[in-house]
Amino acid sequence: MELDPNELAPVINRLKRAQGQLTAVTRMLEEGRDCKDVVTQLAAVSKALDRAGFAIIATGLEQCIRSEDPGMARKDLEKLFLSLA
Repeated sequence: MELDPNELAPVINRLKRAQGQLTAVTRMLEEGRDCKDVVTQLAAVSKALDRAGFAIIATGLEQCIRSEDPGMARKDLEKLFLSLA
């Protein structure tokens, strides 16, 4: 199943923000910033990536339901969800 890029615009934006956050984390480490600040930013990056992954899976599931074409087996969808857990 191919995902509609138009429906994924918010996900792409989220990933771009996460990319910026990750760059900031790297810079913080290079500058010797406080551990608490680094971990806080790293947790934000991780959460953003998780949300993007769930949004991609949800979009794919929604497309399957709308088209009434199973496209992806339930077992495959379950594996995708669990891969983010």
